[in-house]
Parts: sequence; C-alpha cells; structure tokens
Amino acid sequence: MAVESTPFNALLAAAAGDDAALADELRGSVIASAQGHVDLLRRSRCDANWIMSARRLKSLAETFGLDDLVALADTALDGAPGDPRVLMDLTRHLDQL
Repeated sequence: MAVESTPFNALLAAAAGDDAALADELRGSVIASAQGHVDLLRRSRCDANWIMSARRLKSLAETFGLDDLVALADTALDGAPGDPRVLMDLTRHLDQL
C-alpha cells in the first residue's frame, strides 16, 4: 500500500525550492516529530496524555497535508490509551512515509 505523499511533497518543494537537501531535511524533521508523538502515545498511561499526544500528532499531520496520518490520529483520539492496533498502524504508516 502506497502512502499518500503528494501534498506533503508539494509543501516540501514549496518550502525548499530547488534545494533537495533542505527538502530531505524538512521531511526527516517532520517524520521525526511524528515519531516522537507516536512514542508519547506508546508511553501514555492515562487518557489525558493519550489525547494530548494524539491531538499534537493530528495538528502536525494537518499542517503538512498528511491526510492519512490525520485519519490515524483521529482513530487514536477515538480509541483507548495504549491501543496496540492504533500504535501498530501509526508506526507502519510512518515507516512507509
């Protein structure tokens, strides 16, 4: 399954212009940030921490036009803290991005 990235790539191209190294660095930073939020979800032990981490992940995804990731963050918001299926889906998605 291919992960949608066209809006993300367009945003990176607009931000970095012709500088491919800068686009790669921006991509890496966005993905690292998303991975950090997923790690916080993984370590959440209460509803408040889970919700805060899911909202931050969703906001990041919305900022960069990552609609599939927004949907996964919404799934996390609807789920229970520590839901292994949500965490697995998020991790797999980020690995494909």
